[in-house]
Amino acid sequence: MRGIGKRFGSGLAALEAIDLDIRRGEFLSLLGPSGCGKTTLLRIIAGLTEPSAGLRHLSLATSRGGQIPSGRIGFVFQDPTLMPWSTAYPRQLSGGMRMRVSIARALVTDPDLLLLDEPFAALDEITRMALNDDLLRLWDNHRPTVVFVTHSVFEAVYLSTRIAVLTRRPGHIVADLPVELPQPRERTLRTSPPYAAICTAISEHLAAAMAEEGPR
Repeated sequence: MRGIGKRFGSGLAALEAIDLDIRRGEFLSLLGPSGCGKTTLLRIIAGLTEPSAGLRHLSLATSRGGQIPSGRIGFVFQDPTLMPWSTAYPRQLSGGMRMRVSIARALVTDPDLLLLDEPFAALDEITRMALNDDLLRLWDNHRPTVVFVTHSVFEAVYLSTRIAVLTRRPGHIVADLPVELPQPRERTLRTSPPYAAICTAISEHLAAAMAEEGPR
């Protein structure tokens, strides 16, 4: 993405001057304050929202004729959006089970690119940690490219190989940092000094981003 900006019809500027390369097979988290345009950026990556400015180029596995096959992008939304009439009936499932179904639905086509928009935000901490581990196992086994939106520094550091930090709206990227921690990730990592040091560094970048306004 080069010079990506998004201004809605109401005049609201969500994003400006976004330059971002996403490498095949990496786990990138987008971190920033509420309303900074993280979800808008994710939707632009997916092709669900058109940018107002800039260029977006997506290179995925192609079929004959150069067309991107359907199902090469998986999208997990904040709400599991399950079909209430289907079995097993979603109303009988816990929040964690609903989100597992939502992730399974996104993965069933074996996507090259998996986009997740704060999928665990509404879950309790124990369930959230368990689903973090489930997601990492799936990523380690299949290695799709993952772009993950979250508000949690601790979650972002635990999951990611790289973190991009956005400013307040209109969001732009102020930090783009590798997460140099061992793979595969284990629960014990969360109490290790290297993990704590990276969380501290990312928290400082996030605090600076929250104090900064995006370009006008």
